[in-house]
Amino acid sequence: MLVDALDEEWILSEGQVLSLLDWIRQQAGGGRSVYPFLVTLAEGALRPSEARSLRVRDVVLRSGGSGELTACYRGRARVVPLRPGFAMFLRGWINDAGLQKDDLLFPGTRGGRLSIDAYMGLWEQAQEAVLPHDELLAWRLGEPVDILRESSLVRWLRLGIDVATVAELAGVSPAWLALRYPYCFRLEATEIDWERLAQVTRLQKEPTDR
Repeated sequence: MLVDALDEEWILSEGQVLSLLDWIRQQAGGGRSVYPFLVTLAEGALRPSEARSLRVRDVVLRSGGSGELTACYRGRARVVPLRPGFAMFLRGWINDAGLQKDDLLFPGTRGGRLSIDAYMGLWEQAQEAVLPHDELLAWRLGEPVDILRESSLVRWLRLGIDVATVAELAGVSPAWLALRYPYCFRLEATEIDWERLAQVTRLQKEPTDR
């Protein structure tokens, strides 16, 4: 399995993600679907291609406030649970946009799939407006929207969510996570009881004198 590790410096903090999304929300004249599309990438850790392909029928919103959506990648579907606040957000978006069950969840201006140009333009403007421009971090400007998914996965791992669960939600393997985000799997330095370790790993009794 060949997986490139993503440097920890690329990861956006939760505050940065919220600021970027809030900036985009406030932009009048931006593509109407862009903001809810980007929120979904961050909330569900979806790949952009998965979110662009979602239809309203792929989202289940229950009366109690919970919900789930079904994402598909390379012919394999997976169910992603929605926290109540996000489920309410999607319900509001669907109702306000007047979407029907067979419609794309995030349609472009002409009803087709949301174009990459439509969201990348606003995303790049948001980065310029929100992210630091100092010499240390200026190189992060221009990062694709995929970093929203990456940052969410790292946040989940750091919160202590079971690795197998994160892998299932993301549509990857636990090994992929370990290779992609090695800094989430570092063990804290501990003092090793070498004598105890020798005792518990001994395979057979030592010979005794006769």
